[in-house]
Amino acid sequence: MLSYRARRRLSLLALVVGLPLYIVVAVSVVNWAEARWGALPIWAALLVYVGLGLLWALPLRPVFRGVGKADPDAGGR
Repeated sequence: MLSYRARRRLSLLALVVGLPLYIVVAVSVVNWAEARWGALPIWAALLVYVGLGLLWALPLRPVFRGVGKADPDAGGR
């Protein structure tokens, strides 16, 4: 299990570096699919982007859990 400080650092890295990279990859894949098979209807494109927007957070959920709270290892600071 990761320490509180390690989870904070990893979550910051995921948000600052990983999320922008994921956005670029997701938009590129959708654009490639639309170029190959034609444009999606607006409701389908919305579903794809909402699904991809939620998909990135699922594997990182344990890293983000409790990061916004006070450090449990800090004691009485």
